Amino acid sequence: MSPRLIVISGSHKGTIIALAEDEVLIGREPTNAIYLNEPSVSRRHCLIKCEPTQSDNVTAAPELDGKEVSAQLDQRENAHRFVISDLESYNGTFVNRLPVKEHPLAHGDQIAVGDVVLLFLLHDTEVESNADIPSSEGDLITRSTVRLRAEEALYLRPEKVAEELPATSRVARDLNALLKISRAISSTRNVEQLNQQLFELILEVIPAERIAILLADTTSSAGGSSRGWNRSLGADDSIQGSRTITSQVLREGVALLSNDLFAAESLATPASLLDARICSVLCVPLIIFEKTLGVIYLDTSDRGARFDEDHLQLLTAIAGIAAAGLENARRLEWVERENQRLQEEIRIEHQMIGQSPAMRSIYQFIGKAGPSEATVLIRGESGTGKELAARAIHENSGRAEKAFVAINGATLSETLLESELFGHEKGAFTGAIAQKRGKLEFADGGTLFLDEVGELASSIQAKLLRVLQEREFERVGGTRPIKIDVRLVTATNKDLEDAVRQGSFRQDLYYRLNVVSMTMPPLKDRGEDVQLLASYFASVYSKRCKRRINGISPEARAVLRAYAWPGNVRELENAIERAVVLGSTEAIIPDDLPEALFEALSSRDVSLVGYHDRLKEAKKQIVIKALEDANGNYTQAARELGLHPTNLHRLVRNLNLRPSASK
Repeated sequence: MSPRLIVISGSHKGTIIALAEDEVLIGREPTNAIYLNEPSVSRRHCLIKCEPTQSDNVTAAPELDGKEVSAQLDQRENAHRFVISDLESYNGTFVNRLPVKEHPLAHGDQIAVGDVVLLFLLHDTEVESNADIPSSEGDLITRSTVRLRAEEALYLRPEKVAEELPATSRVARDLNALLKISRAISSTRNVEQLNQQLFELILEVIPAERIAILLADTTSSAGGSSRGWNRSLGADDSIQGSRTITSQVLREGVALLSNDLFAAESLATPASLLDARICSVLCVPLIIFEKTLGVIYLDTSDRGARFDEDHLQLLTAIAGIAAAGLENARRLEWVERENQRLQEEIRIEHQMIGQSPAMRSIYQFIGKAGPSEATVLIRGESGTGKELAARAIHENSGRAEKAFVAINGATLSETLLESELFGHEKGAFTGAIAQKRGKLEFADGGTLFLDEVGELASSIQAKLLRVLQEREFERVGGTRPIKIDVRLVTATNKDLEDAVRQGSFRQDLYYRLNVVSMTMPPLKDRGEDVQLLASYFASVYSKRCKRRINGISPEARAVLRAYAWPGNVRELENAIERAVVLGSTEAIIPDDLPEALFEALSSRDVSLVGYHDRLKEAKKQIVIKALEDANGNYTQAARELGLHPTNLHRLVRNLNLRPSASK
């Protein structure tokens, strides 16, 4: 594991920063481990911490062989995770464009710290030529070793084939094998299938007993990968070979042929190879773009079928052809896995922001209810994000590729709502000059989200009940039943049980809608999410209004946290949009926030209100003095204050000042 950050935007672009397995501070102060001298970065912006997920002790006892130690090292590598935490920074910390308070990092995540974007890499994306591959250790280089570099391989030099290769049946067989391998590589995009075809084709032309393809895997956090095959036993991923030979092949990029491995008594021979009485080994590098990806390793214990230099030439050619195919296949698999991971994140978390316990329980519910076909009832106050939850349920269902259609039951009259929902036939009522399909038909195969279901008239309730029971309906003015396949997700901020008791809502429809239900938490119960949401909305409206916002001041954040937010997320969004539009500085300050926030605080937090009042009064005096000194000339006063004249006009309006007429 070689975790690191790569700066991909900002003045530090291109910088590579290695992450140690402890806490790493990022910020504008030079004392931080990662020092980013950018105005948009807070002094202590965020923290990246390496946390153990399980016991990371590795036993290096003498009785363990190399494979067991390697397995324990892999276990230790996977026993850690990196977590990023925002340190109350002015403009928040974003991971993959979403604000986070504390968030585990995955390979490939993009971290935005102010205007600086960093790429988090958990493992190598390029394999260094001296990369290690786990194997059963041993010193196995002998005096009979033959070395072959790629540029010396005859089969990889077409101009030399006719001159230097004799026209024999063995050469013809070898060339036929290379042709088969080329065809296999061009038609296979799965790593496992490609490995299997290579094993079969190589064993047809080389008398090996065991074969392994050992890759220094750069596309997963699991480290090196190994796939092997035993001619007698079949699949055998325990084949690792000699670390001495594989390491030299990786380091030098040369192919090696070694015979008579046990001829010299001075050799330190690994027990596993000693027991197998291996006498001949072939090992060639897999090289692409001058990088060694791994090796192909062969050995045999049959002294009558030892490898020769022709075998070395052939296997070197096979490796030269196979390297690109193996790399492309595993890259494709990594892209597919990464795409699936990102899609899963987007479907559940991208549209819904929050890391509070209340929101985590919502995510868990969506993860379970989404893939089912059950009708879902979403409860909650207005502005809590019920439609976002409905969309997340749809996106995590088998209907995700079909339509998501939303309609609000409280915004239309009974007649118009019936027509919108079920459609109508031509002439069904005055103004129905043509046939119209309803929302139910548009949602066929997908999901219909019906908001404010508690406001439906009794006639529409009856029709909706039929849709749920019979999966059919009729257009307004129509007589022909229309069959549909639609999943219904409804939402309400009313107490439906009370409505049933009072007789304003059908009990049978209530039971049909309330198969599974969840309640969206109000923002007052999500205090830790207020900062994340505010940072997100500040970022959105800063871009939309084309006005630079570096973040939210600590005083403004204190006001946001102390407010009860009766209008929930919608009210918070409106407050931040107002602050971005009307603010006069690059940071959102208390003076930019609506007065309603301070009025509600007056009886609960006198210190915040007092600070705001004193700050506002100080601003008034500064502006009045500047305008008086400039004899009412806004341009001159703005120049003295270091403001743009437009910002000064805005500040005067916000402070309710009435200075003398400008000149």
